[in-house]
Amino acid sequence: MDLIGFLIIGLLAGWTAGQLLKGRGFGIIGNIIVGIIGAVIGGFLFRALGFTAYGAIGSYVMAVVGALVLLFFVGLIRRTEA
Repeated sequence: MDLIGFLIIGLLAGWTAGQLLKGRGFGIIGNIIVGIIGAVIGGFLFRALGFTAYGAIGSYVMAVVGALVLLFFVGLIRRTEA
């Protein structure tokens, strides 16, 4: 996947995960970062569970799942520190 496509999917995945867990986004840069890290986490989880993702929609779903996992654990860490 080209860099622009990767960034667009990362942006959309980060924004979607932010909407689902927090009710708001993190700004364009924050959403891209969450989405990209989420794509890496999602890719690892999907491979570990034996799933594969094809095409842009599959990559998006994988990135959203990874971003949700990332934001869930970030939320747990924030609660324990406060």
